[in-house]
Amino acid sequence: MTLYANMSRQDLIDQLLAPRRASERNRQSLLAERLGIAREILLRDLSSRLTEAPCLSSPDLVRQWLSLYFLGKEREVFVALFLDTHHRLICAEELFQGTIDFTEVHPREVVKQALRHNAAAVCVAHNHPSGNPEPSAADRAITMRLKQALALVDVRLLDHFVAGAGKTVSLAARGWV
Repeated sequence: MTLYANMSRQDLIDQLLAPRRASERNRQSLLAERLGIAREILLRDLSSRLTEAPCLSSPDLVRQWLSLYFLGKEREVFVALFLDTHHRLICAEELFQGTIDFTEVHPREVVKQALRHNAAAVCVAHNHPSGNPEPSAADRAITMRLKQALALVDVRLLDHFVAGAGKTVSLAARGWV
């Protein structure tokens, strides 16, 4: 959950456009705040577009959302996109945070959240803070464990994306899902 998650879109825009004077020392923090607000607005807009159409019919939109979501993350973060029967976004949820090069993912928790959201399908994603989006052997292994665990409750794992340096790799596109 972000700092701005409880604010309405209009409140975010008002905050973004509010005139403020900043001393030389505070310019960096003011800029960071405004960039954070702009990022939140963009994420919300992209999310609303993902609720209108099936996610896999617009993979570029999913990649844009993921790139924006993972932007500036210094640690590995694992997120799940829970989808309805038409593969429209129900919600996106950050499930795990890790270190600079590892996130421990628990399939049980992914299944639990999928059931909580009444999801028919799930896409998962995580970032590589190193910038190299190439999936590791561990990424492929957890993908298979997630697919098996979700299948037990009739939820399909549609894809696992790995993001890094503005690029996103789809494990499904490589035949690994």
